[in-house]
Amino acid sequence: MKRLITRGLMFGNLIEVSSPQLVARYNRALRMLIGRETALSDFHIDLSGYSPEIGDEFGDHFYLNPNGANRQFILLTTAQKEAPLLNIRFSTSRSILTRFIEANEAQLFALTARDVVAGELQGSVYAVDSPAKLLDLRRVTVEADTIGGHVADAGKLAGLIERFRREPDGWRDEALIAGMIQLARRTGDVTRVPIHLPAMSFEQPDFWTSLFGGLYVFQGQKFPAVISRGGVTGLGQMPVGQVMDFTHRNHIADWLERNGLVEPIVQARGTNGGAILRQKMDFILLDAADSLGIDVGDARRTELRKVAYKLGPALPDEFLGLAAMLRWVEEAGPWPQISSEHPAYFYTLRGRPGPDRDLVNMLLSELSPMDVRQLFITHKERFYEDYRGWSEKKREYVADFLAREYQVDKEGAREALFGPEPKMDELARPDMREGPKPTRELRDIVGPWGAMRPGQGRAQGERR
Repeated sequence: MKRLITRGLMFGNLIEVSSPQLVARYNRALRMLIGRETALSDFHIDLSGYSPEIGDEFGDHFYLNPNGANRQFILLTTAQKEAPLLNIRFSTSRSILTRFIEANEAQLFALTARDVVAGELQGSVYAVDSPAKLLDLRRVTVEADTIGGHVADAGKLAGLIERFRREPDGWRDEALIAGMIQLARRTGDVTRVPIHLPAMSFEQPDFWTSLFGGLYVFQGQKFPAVISRGGVTGLGQMPVGQVMDFTHRNHIADWLERNGLVEPIVQARGTNGGAILRQKMDFILLDAADSLGIDVGDARRTELRKVAYKLGPALPDEFLGLAAMLRWVEEAGPWPQISSEHPAYFYTLRGRPGPDRDLVNMLLSELSPMDVRQLFITHKERFYEDYRGWSEKKREYVADFLAREYQVDKEGAREALFGPEPKMDELARPDMREGPKPTRELRDIVGPWGAMRPGQGRAQGERR
């Protein structure tokens, strides 16, 4: 992993904690949250305040998330909102924490100037001891305060001030006045500089979790479902309409289509489908060459083309399917027949714009794992897991490619691949129980690859 770290592809943008004052504040928070302290004099923290170095010291990298369902966090600075979130158990955790910080940034900036802020992402269950419990995690509430209780004290002081103003003889109540003075010494003048950090709740009907081998939970769709990376037999009874695993390719494809969650890359607005297909084909060739021990030199496209010539009839079906699609894009071939049973099928799709776009792209990356760029962008946990099993040559090539082609312009690369980022109002979904109602075009009705291209007399694609 050192190769990834040195290129900023792992543990990048962590916040350094090295001043004695900040270390002392962090230890105060640790004592309150878990009853332990670190002996380290400097370390780095992520968005939630988790430190890989302290995780090594404690022998527990989930020291801020012991039960897996209610992640605790420590804020030393609002700059943590730009840091990554490590050891993710739920895909929604990063966006929830980031939105909480941004919504309360002025208050948090003032509070962290005097003390450390600690809190928790509270779900509706205290422990997830069975897969069925995941379906109870529909809402997450974020509550936070300083270790010194400034927010709680400010609330008490505001109440006493209101009582003082309301009661006719309040100015004679010495106990009331003494209480106000005592609280004001800790909070300051809350009438001029209010301290208010309300609990915030976020809906999470759809999410991925690393628990139970990796599950995708979709409860906010018209047709709810749970999709498992492993088998479905060990999940037990799940109170949801459809339960699938990655071997159920036809069922997953049909479910994605019925909910209007995907679109073909080559027909997505504002996308250079040909360039994306070529890069996916390069990754597939690299994987095939690596598994067969074929030298790819510096893995330039000319070298990879030679690999394709060497493989000949042994070229992977994923490569052949994307090559057929590329020929159609370049107006040099017929509309390809790629059904959901074809190994290339999920490589040809991306998440449709909407609140679940990133989650769907995350799912697609696991269904098309040879596309290492999409895997890294949308599902770093799976990327790091797969990376450990690659050869040194593939590790070097992929790390170099990501540092060269992705790190220099992350936002541009994401927009080119997946479209513009969803707006905040698109992410807010107070109630999605009825599911989205996307516009159904002809290609949606007959399947992504069942529609005619312009000028064709009839559809040539397969229907599922």
